[in-house]
Amino acid sequence: MTTSKNISISTLTRLTVSLLLLVLVLPAQAQLKMFRMEKDSIPLFRGFSLSFDLVGPATRMFSDHGDIGGALRVNLHDQWFPVFEMGIGMANHENDEVTHITYKTTAPYFKLGVDFNVLKRKHQANRIYAGFRWAFTSYKVDVIRENLPDPIWKSKSGFGVKGLACSMHWLEIVFGIDAKIFGPFHLGWDVRYKRRLIHNEGVLGNTWYVPGFGTNDQDKIAASFNVIFDI
Repeated sequence: MTTSKNISISTLTRLTVSLLLLVLVLPAQAQLKMFRMEKDSIPLFRGFSLSFDLVGPATRMFSDHGDIGGALRVNLHDQWFPVFEMGIGMANHENDEVTHITYKTTAPYFKLGVDFNVLKRKHQANRIYAGFRWAFTSYKVDVIRENLPDPIWKSKSGFGVKGLACSMHWLEIVFGIDAKIFGPFHLGWDVRYKRRLIHNEGVLGNTWYVPGFGTNDQDKIAASFNVIFDI
């Protein structure tokens, strides 16, 4: 196997072309309205919120991988929401049914991005938003294959690596809903399209699981259910 370290140039090209088409197709007035901060008596800074995803811990509880994470979101005029997310992803995938390989990792991940409230009445308590995240993780993995039969000597041996250093950058496109329940307490969910951009996964090629990204692939769809507190 060879070292997997590349950037999907075609992906970046498609994203760039899509953004250019969006700018060219949308009327100029609509573009300005979308990116202009509305002027009214509501102040620019409206506080911030803390949120915690419940899907990741539930996945970890009932399977051999998952993550625990949260987010800090700044509220600018109930319209723009810069977001910082972080968490810890972990996997303990033992004796895979096909390869009989054991895979273990535990590492933090980080995401930075922004959400935009698409509702016309932006100052109400409930929100529908769209946004993006640039995500990164640096992690180490243990990949071990035990009791491998030798076809010549008819004995069994094992092989593997421990502490293999890996890293990945990926992009997330986000669409979600935030609903006020009472007081500062909100509930929300979001759907994310994740696209791998830059990855270095050592001599073994693609690793089975990437903290924060999930089971490894070129792209994937994921969802989260969030408990949110306004502060």
